[in-house]
Amino acid sequence: MQLEGTVLRGRDFEPVEGRVVVEDGEITAVEETTTHSEKIILPAFVNAHTHIGDSIAKEAGAGLSLDELVAPPDGLKHQLLREASQDELIAAMRRSLSVMERAGTGAFVEFREGGVAGVEAIEAALDGLAIEGVILGRETIDAMAAADGFGASGARDGEFGAERTATREADKLFGIHAGERDSDDVNPALDLDPDFLVHMVHLEALHYERLDDEKVPVVLCPRSNLVTDAGVAPARELLDRTTVALGTDNVMLNSPSMFREMEFAAKLYDISAREVLGMATVAGAEIAGLNAGVIEAGRDARLIVLDGDSDNLAGAEDVVRAVVRRAGVDDVTDVILGD
Repeated sequence: MQLEGTVLRGRDFEPVEGRVVVEDGEITAVEETTTHSEKIILPAFVNAHTHIGDSIAKEAGAGLSLDELVAPPDGLKHQLLREASQDELIAAMRRSLSVMERAGTGAFVEFREGGVAGVEAIEAALDGLAIEGVILGRETIDAMAAADGFGASGARDGEFGAERTATREADKLFGIHAGERDSDDVNPALDLDPDFLVHMVHLEALHYERLDDEKVPVVLCPRSNLVTDAGVAPARELLDRTTVALGTDNVMLNSPSMFREMEFAAKLYDISAREVLGMATVAGAEIAGLNAGVIEAGRDARLIVLDGDSDNLAGAEDVVRAVVRRAGVDDVTDVILGD
Protein backbone atom coordinates (compact mmCIF):
# COMPACT_ATOMS: atom_id res chain seq x y z
CA MET A 1 0.00 0.00 0.00
CA GLN A 2 1.17 3.52 -0.84
CA LEU A 3 -0.40 6.71 0.46
CA GLU A 4 0.44 9.97 -1.31
CA GLY A 5 -0.01 13.58 -0.32
CA THR A 6 1.33 15.93 2.35
CA VAL A 7 2.90 13.69 4.99
CA LEU A 8 3.31 14.98 8.55
CA ARG A 9 6.63 13.20 9.00
CA GLY A 10 8.50 12.33 12.16
CA ARG A 11 8.18 13.65 15.70
CA ASP A 12 8.19 17.27 14.45
CA PHE A 13 5.31 16.58 12.03
CA GLU A 14 7.24 18.19 9.20
CA PRO A 15 4.87 18.58 6.22
CA VAL A 16 6.55 16.99 3.20
CA GLU A 17 5.15 16.15 -0.21
CA GLY A 18 5.57 12.47 -0.78
CA ARG A 19 4.34 8.98 0.00
CA VAL A 20 4.11 6.54 2.87
CA VAL A 21 4.84 2.92 1.95
CA VAL A 22 3.08 0.28 4.05
CA GLU A 23 3.78 -3.46 4.00
CA ASP A 24 2.25 -6.05 6.32
CA GLY A 25 0.94 -3.39 8.69
CA GLU A 26 4.28 -1.58 9.02
CA ILE A 27 5.58 1.68 7.60
CA THR A 28 8.56 0.63 5.51
CA ALA A 29 9.44 3.98 3.94
CA VAL A 30 8.54 7.67 3.89
CA GLU A 31 9.62 9.10 0.54
CA GLU A 32 9.75 12.71 -0.59
CA THR A 33 8.44 12.99 -4.14
CA THR A 34 6.20 15.15 -6.27
CA THR A 35 2.56 14.10 -6.07
CA HIS A 36 -0.74 15.46 -7.33
CA SER A 37 -2.64 14.52 -4.20
CA GLU A 38 -4.40 16.95 -1.86
CA LYS A 39 -4.45 14.34 0.92
CA ILE A 40 -2.91 14.98 4.34
CA ILE A 41 -1.44 11.94 6.08
CA LEU A 42 -0.85 11.99 9.84
CA PRO A 43 -0.47 9.42 12.64
CA ALA A 44 -3.64 7.95 14.08
CA PHE A 45 -4.53 9.38 17.47
CA VAL A 46 -3.82 7.74 20.82
CA ASN A 47 -6.49 8.76 23.32
CA ALA A 48 -4.46 8.46 26.50
CA HIS A 49 -7.30 8.54 29.05
CA THR A 50 -10.84 7.25 28.68
CA HIS A 51 -13.75 5.90 30.68
CA ILE A 52 -15.67 4.20 27.86
CA GLY A 53 -18.09 2.49 30.23
CA ASP A 54 -19.74 5.87 30.72
CA SER A 55 -21.21 5.41 27.24
CA ILE A 56 -24.35 4.09 28.96
CA ALA A 57 -25.06 7.54 30.44
CA LYS A 58 -24.08 10.33 28.04
CA GLU A 59 -24.82 13.79 29.47
CA ALA A 60 -26.15 12.41 32.75
CA GLY A 61 -25.69 14.37 35.97
CA ALA A 62 -25.91 17.95 34.79
CA GLY A 63 -25.15 20.31 37.65
CA LEU A 64 -23.55 17.69 39.91
CA SER A 65 -20.13 18.20 41.47
CA LEU A 66 -17.11 16.14 40.44
CA ASP A 67 -17.45 13.90 43.49
CA GLU A 68 -21.16 13.44 42.89
CA LEU A 69 -20.48 12.49 39.30
CA VAL A 70 -17.52 10.13 39.42
CA ALA A 71 -16.17 9.51 42.94
CA PRO A 72 -16.13 5.79 43.82
CA PRO A 73 -18.00 3.87 45.00
CA ASP A 74 -21.29 5.79 44.83
CA GLY A 75 -20.82 8.60 42.32
CA LEU A 76 -23.55 8.75 39.70
CA LYS A 77 -21.47 6.95 37.08
CA HIS A 78 -20.80 4.04 39.44
CA GLN A 79 -24.49 3.78 40.30
CA LEU A 80 -25.40 3.68 36.61
CA LEU A 81 -22.70 1.14 35.82
CA ARG A 82 -24.03 -1.17 38.55
CA GLU A 83 -27.57 -0.85 37.19
CA ALA A 84 -26.63 -1.66 33.58
CA SER A 85 -26.64 -5.22 32.32
CA GLN A 86 -23.47 -6.64 30.76
CA ASP A 87 -25.14 -6.68 27.34
CA GLU A 88 -26.21 -3.03 27.66
CA LEU A 89 -22.72 -2.02 28.74
CA ILE A 90 -21.02 -3.88 25.88
CA ALA A 91 -23.38 -2.45 23.26
CA ALA A 92 -22.94 1.13 24.50
CA MET A 93 -19.16 0.85 24.65
CA ARG A 94 -18.98 -0.65 21.16
CA ARG A 95 -20.85 2.32 19.73
CA SER A 96 -18.35 4.76 21.29
CA LEU A 97 -15.41 2.65 20.12
CA SER A 98 -16.80 2.64 16.59
CA VAL A 99 -17.12 6.44 16.67
CA MET A 100 -13.53 6.72 17.87
CA GLU A 101 -12.22 4.41 15.17
CA ARG A 102 -14.02 6.26 12.36
CA ALA A 103 -12.60 9.55 13.65
CA GLY A 104 -9.00 8.36 13.53
CA THR A 105 -8.27 7.08 17.02
CA GLY A 106 -6.01 4.09 16.59
CA ALA A 107 -5.57 3.26 20.27
CA PHE A 108 -6.81 4.32 23.69
CA VAL A 109 -5.91 3.85 27.34
CA GLU A 110 -8.98 2.85 29.32
CA PHE A 111 -9.56 2.99 33.08
CA ARG A 112 -12.10 0.15 33.20
CA GLU A 113 -14.49 -0.07 36.12
CA GLY A 114 -16.20 -3.27 37.20
CA GLY A 115 -13.33 -5.55 38.14
CA VAL A 116 -12.71 -8.62 35.97
CA ALA A 117 -16.22 -8.44 34.52
CA GLY A 118 -15.56 -4.87 33.41
CA VAL A 119 -12.36 -5.92 31.63
CA GLU A 120 -14.20 -8.77 29.93
CA ALA A 121 -16.96 -6.38 28.84
CA ILE A 122 -14.67 -4.00 26.99
CA GLU A 123 -12.78 -6.89 25.42
CA ALA A 124 -16.13 -8.10 24.07
CA ALA A 125 -16.94 -4.57 22.85
CA LEU A 126 -13.61 -4.44 20.99
CA ASP A 127 -14.14 -7.74 19.20
CA GLY A 128 -13.81 -7.25 15.44
CA LEU A 129 -12.74 -3.60 15.64
CA ALA A 130 -9.31 -2.39 14.52
CA ILE A 131 -8.90 0.19 17.30
CA GLU A 132 -6.46 -1.03 19.97
CA GLY A 133 -7.37 -0.91 23.64
CA VAL A 134 -4.82 -0.68 26.43
CA ILE A 135 -7.09 -1.71 29.26
CA LEU A 136 -6.31 -0.87 32.87
CA GLY A 137 -8.46 -2.82 35.32
CA ARG A 138 -9.73 -1.15 38.46
CA GLU A 139 -10.86 -2.08 41.96
CA THR A 140 -9.04 -5.43 42.29
CA ILE A 141 -5.69 -7.02 41.62
CA ASP A 142 -7.53 -9.75 39.73
CA ALA A 143 -8.81 -7.08 37.33
CA MET A 144 -5.24 -5.92 36.79
CA ALA A 145 -4.16 -9.50 36.12
CA ALA A 146 -6.90 -9.86 33.50
CA ALA A 147 -5.97 -6.54 31.84
CA ASP A 148 -2.94 -4.59 30.65
CA GLY A 149 -2.42 -2.92 34.02
CA PHE A 150 -4.15 -1.03 36.81
CA GLY A 151 -5.93 2.35 36.70
CA ALA A 152 -6.24 3.87 40.17
CA SER A 153 -8.92 6.40 41.00
CA GLY A 154 -6.67 8.59 43.17
CA ALA A 155 -4.65 8.56 46.37
CA ARG A 156 -7.51 10.16 48.33
CA ASP A 157 -9.63 7.05 47.64
CA GLY A 158 -7.13 4.50 48.96
CA GLU A 159 -3.47 3.69 49.41
CA PHE A 160 -3.07 1.43 46.34
CA GLY A 161 0.28 0.14 47.60
CA ALA A 162 -0.62 -3.51 47.15
CA GLU A 163 -2.05 -2.85 43.69
CA ARG A 164 1.08 -0.94 42.68
CA THR A 165 3.34 -3.74 43.87
CA ALA A 166 1.31 -6.40 42.08
CA THR A 167 1.24 -4.35 38.87
CA ARG A 168 4.99 -3.82 38.99
CA GLU A 169 5.61 -7.53 39.57
CA ALA A 170 3.41 -8.29 36.58
CA ASP A 171 5.39 -5.77 34.50
CA LYS A 172 2.21 -3.94 33.55
CA LEU A 173 1.11 -0.32 33.31
CA PHE A 174 0.04 1.64 36.41
CA GLY A 175 -1.76 4.98 36.09
CA ILE A 176 -3.46 7.15 38.69
CA HIS A 177 -5.59 10.29 38.83
CA ALA A 178 -3.94 13.17 40.71
CA GLY A 179 -4.36 16.90 41.21
CA GLU A 180 -7.88 17.01 39.81
CA ARG A 181 -9.77 18.48 42.80
CA ASP A 182 -6.79 20.01 44.61
CA SER A 183 -3.09 19.35 45.19
CA ASP A 184 -3.47 17.14 48.27
CA ASP A 185 -3.23 13.81 46.42
CA VAL A 186 -0.32 14.65 44.11
CA ASN A 187 2.56 13.70 46.41
CA PRO A 188 0.91 10.43 47.52
CA ALA A 189 0.33 9.59 43.87
CA LEU A 190 3.95 10.33 42.97
CA ASP A 191 5.09 8.25 45.94
CA LEU A 192 3.57 5.21 44.22
CA ASP A 193 6.05 5.66 41.33
CA PRO A 194 3.29 5.48 38.69
CA ASP A 195 3.91 5.04 34.99
CA PHE A 196 1.74 8.08 34.38
CA LEU A 197 -0.56 10.59 36.10
CA VAL A 198 -3.91 11.90 34.88
CA HIS A 199 -5.18 15.51 35.20
CA MET A 200 -2.51 17.32 37.29
CA VAL A 201 -4.48 20.57 37.33
CA HIS A 202 -3.57 21.77 40.84
CA LEU A 203 0.18 21.77 41.41
CA GLU A 204 2.58 23.41 43.84
CA ALA A 205 6.30 24.19 43.62
CA LEU A 206 7.28 20.87 45.20
CA HIS A 207 5.34 18.96 42.55
CA TYR A 208 7.19 20.74 39.76
CA GLU A 209 10.47 19.90 41.46
CA ARG A 210 9.49 16.25 41.65
CA LEU A 211 8.47 16.22 37.99
CA ASP A 212 11.83 17.77 37.10
CA ASP A 213 13.53 14.88 38.89
CA GLU A 214 11.20 11.97 38.20
CA LYS A 215 9.86 12.80 34.71
CA VAL A 216 6.58 10.97 35.30
CA PRO A 217 4.39 11.37 32.18
CA VAL A 218 1.10 13.23 32.48
CA VAL A 219 -2.21 12.98 30.61
CA LEU A 220 -4.32 16.14 30.36
CA CYS A 221 -8.09 16.20 29.79
CA PRO A 222 -8.91 19.87 29.17
CA ARG A 223 -12.58 19.59 28.18
CA SER A 224 -13.39 17.34 31.12
CA ASN A 225 -11.60 19.61 33.57
CA LEU A 226 -13.69 22.60 32.54
CA VAL A 227 -16.97 20.66 32.55
CA THR A 228 -16.31 19.53 36.15
CA ASP A 229 -14.91 22.92 37.26
CA ALA A 230 -11.57 21.30 38.06
CA GLY A 231 -9.79 24.16 36.32
CA VAL A 232 -7.07 24.52 33.69
CA ALA A 233 -3.92 22.41 33.91
CA PRO A 234 -0.54 24.17 33.60
CA ALA A 235 0.21 22.61 30.22
CA ARG A 236 3.22 24.80 29.38
CA GLU A 237 4.93 24.06 32.70
CA LEU A 238 4.25 20.34 32.36
CA LEU A 239 5.50 20.12 28.76
CA ASP A 240 8.71 21.83 29.84
CA ARG A 241 9.30 18.98 32.32
CA THR A 242 7.94 15.69 31.04
CA THR A 243 5.95 13.79 28.42
CA VAL A 244 2.39 15.13 28.19
CA ALA A 245 -0.43 13.33 26.38
CA LEU A 246 -4.09 14.10 25.73
CA GLY A 247 -7.24 12.22 26.71
CA THR A 248 -10.98 12.74 26.38
CA ASP A 249 -11.85 11.25 29.82
CA ASN A 250 -15.46 10.31 30.62
CA VAL A 251 -17.86 9.67 27.74
CA MET A 252 -20.56 10.80 30.16
CA LEU A 253 -19.12 14.33 29.94
CA ASN A 254 -17.53 14.58 26.47
CA SER A 255 -17.58 12.88 23.11
CA PRO A 256 -14.46 10.70 22.70
CA SER A 257 -13.25 12.90 19.81
CA MET A 258 -9.56 13.67 19.66
CA PHE A 259 -10.25 16.29 16.99
CA ARG A 260 -12.38 18.21 19.49
CA GLU A 261 -9.87 17.67 22.28
CA MET A 262 -7.00 18.96 20.14
CA GLU A 263 -8.86 22.07 19.04
CA PHE A 264 -9.87 22.84 22.60
CA ALA A 265 -6.35 22.29 23.95
CA ALA A 266 -4.79 24.44 21.21
CA LYS A 267 -7.09 27.35 22.05
CA LEU A 268 -6.92 26.93 25.82
CA TYR A 269 -3.25 26.32 26.52
CA ASP A 270 -0.23 28.46 25.69
CA ILE A 271 1.35 25.78 23.53
CA SER A 272 1.98 25.27 19.82
CA ALA A 273 -0.10 23.25 17.37
CA ARG A 274 2.82 20.82 16.94
CA GLU A 275 2.92 20.25 20.68
CA VAL A 276 -0.81 19.55 20.73
CA LEU A 277 -0.53 17.08 17.85
CA GLY A 278 2.32 15.36 19.66
CA MET A 279 0.17 15.11 22.78
CA ALA A 280 -2.58 13.46 20.72
CA THR A 281 -0.29 10.94 19.01
CA VAL A 282 3.27 10.05 19.95
CA ALA A 283 3.07 11.03 23.63
CA GLY A 284 0.10 8.75 24.24
CA ALA A 285 1.79 5.97 22.28
CA GLU A 286 4.89 6.26 24.45
CA ILE A 287 2.88 6.13 27.67
CA ALA A 288 0.99 3.06 26.44
CA GLY A 289 4.10 1.33 25.10
CA LEU A 290 2.87 1.31 21.50
CA ASN A 291 5.01 1.39 18.37
CA ALA A 292 2.85 4.10 16.81
CA GLY A 293 2.12 7.82 16.89
CA VAL A 294 4.85 8.80 14.41
CA ILE A 295 5.17 8.45 10.64
CA GLU A 296 8.59 6.92 10.15
CA ALA A 297 9.98 3.61 8.92
CA GLY A 298 9.60 0.76 11.39
CA ARG A 299 6.46 2.09 13.05
CA ASP A 300 3.11 0.34 12.96
CA ALA A 301 0.95 1.66 10.12
CA ARG A 302 -1.72 3.42 12.16
CA LEU A 303 -2.60 6.45 10.06
CA ILE A 304 -5.29 9.01 9.27
CA VAL A 305 -5.84 10.39 5.77
CA LEU A 306 -7.57 13.76 5.49
CA ASP A 307 -8.93 15.53 2.43
CA GLY A 308 -6.79 18.65 2.26
CA ASP A 309 -9.12 20.00 -0.43
CA SER A 310 -12.26 19.72 1.67
CA ASP A 311 -14.32 22.87 2.11
CA ASN A 312 -13.00 22.97 5.68
CA LEU A 313 -9.27 22.55 4.96
CA ALA A 314 -8.77 23.97 1.46
CA GLY A 315 -6.48 26.99 1.43
CA ALA A 316 -4.73 26.18 4.72
CA GLU A 317 -1.34 27.86 4.79
CA ASP A 318 -0.16 26.08 7.95
CA VAL A 319 -1.11 22.41 7.56
CA VAL A 320 -0.29 21.34 11.11
CA ARG A 321 -2.20 24.24 12.62
CA ALA A 322 -5.17 23.49 10.35
CA VAL A 323 -5.20 19.81 11.36
CA VAL A 324 -5.10 20.66 15.05
CA ARG A 325 -7.44 23.64 15.17
CA ARG A 326 -10.06 22.97 12.50
CA ALA A 327 -9.97 19.42 11.09
CA GLY A 328 -12.76 17.02 11.99
CA VAL A 329 -14.26 13.66 11.19
CA ASP A 330 -15.92 15.04 8.04
CA ASP A 331 -12.43 15.63 6.61
CA VAL A 332 -11.35 12.01 7.15
CA THR A 333 -11.18 9.96 3.95
CA ASP A 334 -9.48 6.88 5.39
CA VAL A 335 -8.21 5.42 8.63
CA ILE A 336 -5.51 2.76 8.32
CA LEU A 337 -5.05 0.66 11.43
CA GLY A 338 -2.65 -2.10 10.41
CA ASP A 339 -2.87 -3.96 7.11
